[in-house]
Amino acid sequence: MPSGTHEYIQDTRNDNILIYINGEIIPRPKAKISVFDSGFLLGDGVWEGIRLHNGQLVFLKEHMDRLYAGASEIGMDIGMSSEDLSNKIMQTIEANKMYSNIHLRLIVSRGMKRTPYQHPRANIGGPTIVIIPEYKIVTEESKDRGLKLVSVNTIRSSDLTQDPKVNSLSKFNCIQACIEADRLGADEGLMLDMNGYISTCNSTNFFIVRKSEVWTSSGEYCLNGVTRGAIINLCKSNNITVHEKNFLIDDVHTADEAFVTGTFAGVLPVTKINQHILSKGTKGAITDRLHGLYKMEINNLYPK
Repeated sequence: MPSGTHEYIQDTRNDNILIYINGEIIPRPKAKISVFDSGFLLGDGVWEGIRLHNGQLVFLKEHMDRLYAGASEIGMDIGMSSEDLSNKIMQTIEANKMYSNIHLRLIVSRGMKRTPYQHPRANIGGPTIVIIPEYKIVTEESKDRGLKLVSVNTIRSSDLTQDPKVNSLSKFNCIQACIEADRLGADEGLMLDMNGYISTCNSTNFFIVRKSEVWTSSGEYCLNGVTRGAIINLCKSNNITVHEKNFLIDDVHTADEAFVTGTFAGVLPVTKINQHILSKGTKGAITDRLHGLYKMEINNLYPK
């Protein structure tokens, strides 16, 4: 079971979920793609993680906008409209009779290749579209005990190498940071950008609190997370000063609080970074407030 930011309660119903693959809804044991698929061969594609809450897809427009923008950036035609793809997601949800506490992975690869070669001209047919919905609830322990982060040597890429703002299937940069963090006994790796400033964690966006102000990175070298954006907006609408700016690891070590955000877990406190204990090893007051505001907003936007 994943730990830290993706720690969830095991649910045996996930053994028999129905998965969408290119127009078919298939039982999990039979859900397969070809070894000639671009996603398997090259990590060539884009993806989104989306929550289902009270029968509604949370921040669906923001996720779909990012998916289509990423596909455009890599020169890939998804082959259907955002509305049609959203309907495919709901068909998959309805086939599973799911309602809430669902986290789904939407994957679009460039599709089949006639031979294992990176150039898109080797592709035949359209994209491969996969929708995997799972029953997932964040454990109370991960929300309460706080996360341990560690600085890693792997830095974020740039738009001159692999644009980190594209939610690409090619995740090696993040996986490398994840492996580093795991070897050092941490929940996630805290990554710097090419200029030495704090950027992001390997699978979540990172925030600190200093003198009641919330700081997060400039956004130039991190995935601009949907939950990240929601928290920034909540700060602005609730008179919490928030800055998207460059800052250093020394600023992190002397911060009052820290937290991370992501689609699956929402807002999770960080209580230790490297050897530095933050907010006396517990969830900080502003982190707790933003967690509550975010939960309230989701329930208000997507009521039962």
